[in-house]
Amino acid sequence: MSGVLLLGGGFGLGLMMLAAWLVPARPSLAEAFAALHPPPSATTRAVTVAGAADGRGWLGVVGRPAVPLLARLGLPRTARIADLGVCGRDPARHLAEQAATALLGFLVPPAAAGLLAAAGVGIGWQLPGWASVAGAAAGLWLPDLALASQATARRGQLRDAVAGMLDLTVIALSGGAGVEQALRDATDEATDWAQQTLRRSVEAAHLTRRPPWQTLGELGETTGVSALSELAAALALAGSEGARVRATLSSRSAALSAHQLAEAEAAAMSATEKMVLPVVGLLAGFLIFLGYPAFAAVLEAL
Repeated sequence: MSGVLLLGGGFGLGLMMLAAWLVPARPSLAEAFAALHPPPSATTRAVTVAGAADGRGWLGVVGRPAVPLLARLGLPRTARIADLGVCGRDPARHLAEQAATALLGFLVPPAAAGLLAAAGVGIGWQLPGWASVAGAAAGLWLPDLALASQATARRGQLRDAVAGMLDLTVIALSGGAGVEQALRDATDEATDWAQQTLRRSVEAAHLTRRPPWQTLGELGETTGVSALSELAAALALAGSEGARVRATLSSRSAALSAHQLAEAEAAAMSATEKMVLPVVGLLAGFLIFLGYPAFAAVLEAL
């Protein structure tokens, strides 16, 4: 009876997902107004990140039909939207990858059970069923985990690029350049993706005739890098209130350098602590290797 109920529930869930995909819900009034008035494009907002994915791949193609359903469930979450922004990835593509990996995790246990049954090994339906549910949940979670790891690394690289830009900007200001020209000179020689992203942001401000701190602040909001938002606020205060720009940027550069040094020391200490685990495992294995003959002799004597 429980097997019939499980199969019936799965069949009904599949029909519901198919109906939700074939007959999408009507957009709300806010969504309709947002479609009539789309946000500014990348030419007017410096929110693009260099090194974005091209949007292709078999995972995205397989999981694309399930994107509207996952979007109605509230995915991706707010924290993941910032991670997608700093990684330069499309939210729809990420949802498609989540759906594809969840489908793959759901189908692998029944396929393995079928191969075992063909080989004459029967394991029943309960274990493959629960394994399919666990595999689907893991398939939804693994892309978020990989995205969070990549976003953490990219934020660190972007903070390093901001620190380097601040140092060069202070030098340019000392030579008599203005704030906008100093920022353009500081981001002129862009080599990696983080420096190219800052370069795009500053150039977007120059092309749209806006202050560079506005585009830098938009980039900070998109990527979730607080250093950019704080830098934009400091530059806006210096530009509107007439504060000393060079002193403000020098203090921000010193604070950011101190923060980076503290993070580097914390990472080094964490790596040192992680190195203890292999040593402990090696010691435990050595003790087992030494004590096993005596333990086996005791058992034989009994």
